Amino acid sequence: MSALSDPLVLFFVLGLAAGVFRTDLRIPEAIYEILAVYLLLAIGLKGGRQLAIQGSGEIGGQVLAALVLGIVIPLIAFAILRSAGRMGVDDAAAIAAHYGSVSAVTYAVVLAYLDRAGQAYDASVAILLVVMEVPAIAVGIALSRMGGTERVAWGDMLREVFLNKSIYLLLGGLAIGWAAGPERLAAFDPLFVDLFKGMLAFFLLELGILVSHRLGDLRRVGAFLGAFGIVMPLISATLAVVAARLAGMSVGGATVLATLSASASYIAAPAAMRIAVPKANPTLYLTAALGVTFPFNVVFGIPLYAALARWWYA
Repeated sequence: MSALSDPLVLFFVLGLAAGVFRTDLRIPEAIYEILAVYLLLAIGLKGGRQLAIQGSGEIGGQVLAALVLGIVIPLIAFAILRSAGRMGVDDAAAIAAHYGSVSAVTYAVVLAYLDRAGQAYDASVAILLVVMEVPAIAVGIALSRMGGTERVAWGDMLREVFLNKSIYLLLGGLAIGWAAGPERLAAFDPLFVDLFKGMLAFFLLELGILVSHRLGDLRRVGAFLGAFGIVMPLISATLAVVAARLAGMSVGGATVLATLSASASYIAAPAAMRIAVPKANPTLYLTAALGVTFPFNVVFGIPLYAALARWWYA
């Protein structure tokens, strides 16, 4: 219940209700794009600042844990979708890639959740966010090509992935934050720190509206995919908490890694799948990621993952 009273969750619910009741509320597309750029850059800057303060340390094990999760999670998702969901190879591979990749907005929400709770987390989490974007996409493409004859335009696909605005801005912000350090960045705190939650609230308001437009698709994609969009994050989060403990991460770091693993990409992965797996049905992977998993994580998932991390570390 405390999660439902979080202002960020309430802004998302407000947008969701606006779409369900068919109001004319909508944030202009240009402003939505500005908010997306702002959030991605602010997340990167925050991670870079933390790295400058704490140093990179021994993060090799944490990066390895993120890479392993980015490979294992889509394999598990693919197996479930093929066996229990009886989906075709292309659709199962594309959905699996989305669930192995991550959502930067869900990451921003979990950081705001931990900051509000006064819970510290590892400085490496911003790096793990970037690390987990790519492996799952590669695994999804490989799965779709098993026994197939189609060739992948690897150049276009890699360019779409690595020069996608989400990864580019995250890496750029991380580099700027690390190079400038906390003292030089202090002058930008009124913009990138003080206003962060307000900007995130506007972004979640618009996402709530977008999610409401996907609710009708749930009837077409079936009950199985709706259940998958809730159960798969729980499986991924559990694996991530175990991996975080083995990698020596803190409770807060485990919560972030669990949330990243439980999230589903709806920016980088769809762009890559459109190029690499064109036969996959976008309604399936977009509805599952944005219509089911994202709202579940924002409203219920993050508190569950935090409780799971505390229990595992107790």
